Amino acid sequence: MKILTLNTHAWAEEDQLNKISQLADFINTHQFDVISMQEVNQSMHEAALSAEELKHYFATESDAVIKKDNYAYVLLTQLTETYYWTWIPAHIGFQKYDEGLAILSRTPITQAFGEYVSYMRDYDNYRTRKIMGIKTAVQGEGEAAWFVNGHYNWWDDEQEPFKGQWELTESKLAPYMDQPLYIMGDFNNVAEVRGEGYDYMMSKGWNDLYTTAEQKDDGATVVKAIAGWADNKRDLRIDYIFSNRPVQAKSSTVVLNGKNGPVVSDHYGVAVEI
Repeated sequence: MKILTLNTHAWAEEDQLNKISQLADFINTHQFDVISMQEVNQSMHEAALSAEELKHYFATESDAVIKKDNYAYVLLTQLTETYYWTWIPAHIGFQKYDEGLAILSRTPITQAFGEYVSYMRDYDNYRTRKIMGIKTAVQGEGEAAWFVNGHYNWWDDEQEPFKGQWELTESKLAPYMDQPLYIMGDFNNVAEVRGEGYDYMMSKGWNDLYTTAEQKDDGATVVKAIAGWADNKRDLRIDYIFSNRPVQAKSSTVVLNGKNGPVVSDHYGVAVEI
């Protein structure tokens, strides 16, 4: 099983259409089973897609309207394999987009959910956060599993600190924990910083597929100053794939970093093979 997670920085990148094509080529080459993406944006005032254009779309939130420039949809049109997919909006991004989360799956989605993990529910405020999850049986894996996608706030955020969001996450995931579950995304908490978000997650019994992988690199997915890390001058590991059961991955690799695939976002991606 191959999993990819990437904060796409959608429509905020220079040369965005070319970068989408580069990402599509990368996915076509590696044929990931599940792809989790954050900051998946669409223009708020763009026209909606037709039912025919959404034939492989699974409606996680019935009132979500998918627009023609939805980043995930534009990407999907360039993929050679059929991917089933879903998307939910979380808040307004960059003052003009519906910003949300997307998951793509090579196997059909049988169930899905979206949940707030912030106490804030203000669509105009970027601190409003959600998670989304899909259930699918990845080909060759036998038992179906849940794949959950999230984009979180920072440990010391004054209005919506990470600890409270993770506590809400744990409560929202409780009904699904009797089955294999993977949660991934941009956690905005640095693995190397002790006593903060990463340690808090680990204290809850989660398995970090990076730390248990047979083969791995340095794991850093942010290596410069970016939005949310404006003063950053070091390499950060803040994008993760966790499992709720002991799993040893064959490999965990930073990708889309100019070495393993082209740079397509202000974050690098993480690819795990299990």
